[in-house]
Formats: sequence, C-alpha cells, structure tokens
Amino acid sequence: MCYSAQIKADYQTYVRTFGAIIDIGEFARLYGNRLSGSKAKIPKALEAWFAHPRTAEERAVNASIETYNREQIARLEQELFKQTKRLADAERTLRTKATKKAADDQRIARAKIGQIKGWLADLKRTEPKDRDARIFPGHYAPVIVMEHGRRIVKPMRYQCRPAGKPAFYDTKFPGTYNARSDNLEGFWEGLFGHSHGVMVIEGFYENVSRHRIEGRDLAPGEKEENVVLEFLPEPRQDMLVACLWSRWSAPGEEDLLSFAAITDEPPAEVAAAGHDRCVIPIKPEHVDAWLNPDPGDLATLYAILDDRARPYYEHRMAA
Repeated sequence: MCYSAQIKADYQTYVRTFGAIIDIGEFARLYGNRLSGSKAKIPKALEAWFAHPRTAEERAVNASIETYNREQIARLEQELFKQTKRLADAERTLRTKATKKAADDQRIARAKIGQIKGWLADLKRTEPKDRDARIFPGHYAPVIVMEHGRRIVKPMRYQCRPAGKPAFYDTKFPGTYNARSDNLEGFWEGLFGHSHGVMVIEGFYENVSRHRIEGRDLAPGEKEENVVLEFLPEPRQDMLVACLWSRWSAPGEEDLLSFAAITDEPPAEVAAAGHDRCVIPIKPEHVDAWLNPDPGDLATLYAILDDRARPYYEHRMAA
C-alpha cells in the first residue's frame, strides 16, 4: 500500500512540462467548501499555486485561503491562551498541594501548548518545506485527467469513493486509496477502463516492520515494531503514477472528486526492504493513452501498466 506520497507541487511543472491546464473552478469549490466547514485536508504546498493570483478566479481562491488561515490562527490563539491559563493555574496549585488533577492539567496543557505553537508556526510561515507537499489518505492532491481532449489538473481526495456507492464506503473500505492491479476488473470494474488519472510524485512512503527490514523473524517475546521508509527513485525523477478516479454525487451533498493509486507486486529492492506492494509509474509516452481508456480494450491498458517506468527505489528511514 502507498500510505503516503510526496506530490509534485510545482505549478509550472503541470502547465509547461505536462501541458495541462488547471481546473480553477474545482480548486475554487474545494477551498470555498473548506472555508464553509468541510474540513478538507489540503497540502500547504498547493496554496503557493495561488499566492500571486493573475485572474479574478485565482484571486477568489487566494482570498478563500487567506480568510481560512486567518480564522484558523484566531481560533488557535484563543486555544493557546486557554491552555496557557490552564498551565499557570495547575502550576500555582502544585506549588501548595500535589493533586492528580493539577498534575494532569499541567501535563496536558504543556503538550497542547507545544502542539498549538507548531500549528501556528506552520500557518504563519511562508518559506516552503518538504513536508508541505506530503499527502496521506484523506488528503487532497492534484491529479491529471483528460477532458475534451485536454489534460486537466483537478484536486482530488486520496481515498476513492466510487460513484453510486454510499458515503459509508469511506469507513467500510478504508484502504481505497490504493487499487490492487489484480482487482481492477473486480472491485474497481466501474472505473478501470473508464476514469483514469495520473498523480505526479517525487517519492513515496511505506509502513514496514523493523524485523522485515532486517531480514529476520521476530525473536521470542519480541513485539512487532513499525517504522516508516521513504522510497526515492534513482535517478531522481518525477513519477507518473497510474490512478483511477471518480466523481461522487448525492442529493443534498457536495460532489466529491476522489482517486486511488494502482499498486502491484513490488520490485526486488522494495520487497527486500520489507514491503509487499508498490505504485505503478507509467512512461510519459503512455500518458495520453492511459487518460483516454477504451473499456473495450483492457488488454492495451494492462500493457501500459506492464510497460512501466522502472527506476531503482532507494530507501531510507523517513524523517
């Protein structure tokens, strides 16, 4: 499973390198809905796309982002004041009498103050960091699709909810951020051959067991320990990950654009690192054919997946 990825967040890469245009209407809807309380998780790196707006539509998106950030800063500063007072009250009590409640308040307030200060620093900073472009299941990412003969970039949630399925699929099938290649004509039959996309990433992350990385069995009495590995292609390159996507609609609900990355058996170096799945980066020359699938010719689509880009994946412990 590709539980996390480092997306390509450079706006100009999509426009110049891939010849795509940005679906500004979908971005405006996404940021507008978040401002209205949708709780959409959007990587900070995407905000930079609209930091210097040139059109009325981009100015509207930028205004939604700035308003949302101001509201979040105000809310967090209020909570910081509350927790600072809680800490001061607890420490005042502890100077005269040790009570469990005061000790718990001190511990909890200190932890929350540190967390809130971190969130505030992230909201206020303008210099980019690598983590700004990292996505997890439930986060939004830019996905390239084909519309009216043009490559279009749309923001989509990284956990696919197929059209026509109930909203509880998100919890019933929490792993639908990945689509197994051996189940494309099963669970994913409504999308495979119909709705294809490409996610551009620089690397991906996987949860693995420490003993598997070390190539050994668990020792008697040893508990399994999870670690996170970062996999980067060598030579360094943008990877065009094959995806399936859907537009979900329901009466009285906002449309949901969501996607899943297709995964397959891992190359030897990923398997040796202790993981049993890997995303499929397709070759640039296959992008248009992948984005224009023929449901009557699945063999060609499988051939594209088989004729994948095959970089060597170096791994290291994730920061």
